[in-house]
Amino acid sequence: MKFTTYLREGAPRLALVEGQDLIDLNDADAQAPTDLRAALRTGVDLQAAARRARDAGKRQPLDGAKLAPLVPEPGKIICLGLNYHDHAKEGGREKPDYPWFFFRAPSSLLAHGEAGWLPRVSTRFDYEAELAVVIGRTVPRHTQEADALQYVFGYSCFNDMSVRDYQKRTPQWTIGKNFDRTGGFGPLLVTADELAPGATGLRIQSRLNGQVMQDANTHDMIFSVAETIALLAQVLTLEPGDVIVMGTPAGVGQARNPPVWMKAGDTIEIEIDRVGLLSNPIADEAA
Repeated sequence: MKFTTYLREGAPRLALVEGQDLIDLNDADAQAPTDLRAALRTGVDLQAAARRARDAGKRQPLDGAKLAPLVPEPGKIICLGLNYHDHAKEGGREKPDYPWFFFRAPSSLLAHGEAGWLPRVSTRFDYEAELAVVIGRTVPRHTQEADALQYVFGYSCFNDMSVRDYQKRTPQWTIGKNFDRTGGFGPLLVTADELAPGATGLRIQSRLNGQVMQDANTHDMIFSVAETIALLAQVLTLEPGDVIVMGTPAGVGQARNPPVWMKAGDTIEIEIDRVGLLSNPIADEAA
């Protein structure tokens, strides 16, 4: 199944996606929560709710809907750096022995179709095509890799837009990864049962103004989804609606000669086979 989050009167609403239509789950069943994180946290059987909505809900065109970030306010957004062999190499580093984890804040997220902001303070604005993992159930501490994938609800597209000069100002990357309107997320969530375990074997691309910049496969990830969840579970409790962003392959703008930076008027697309297409125009930061 596929889900999305759209806006109605400024509030996020959870919907099933069927072909080119969306069906609001709460409209079809008043017991269904109106947003994805709340639905996951309360343990609602979303697949059953979606089947009821499919039979009884009112359809509306997906193209005409204003979307929100897939999980509008995740409890945690945990990102991996250098998680593809070729990207680690182009950055002048060997394979990391342990994931380079960093956090994103919910305030950095933006929806499919929404303009990413070129910051006033920098022109070194880069793209990163990434697979996003949405946790569906609480992951107990010290969960083992063999058991980890049962806690994944689904997968989406993410663009970890990065302000590279700020990223490099400190040994930790957080400051360059949390500018407002730099974390593209969506538009669709594909449930885990629709894909290979751990979403392996999927082509992942970024395209800047139609030109392919990154072109790889999720089987090239250094740390798999299952291993990543198990490593995190050694440290913290992953909760329903948390998001893990799995790193980017080679081809980022800063590694090119000369570097390629996104600028106002550009369009950046992230596409993952069987998961979806995330597109964002780039605009100067609003006043």
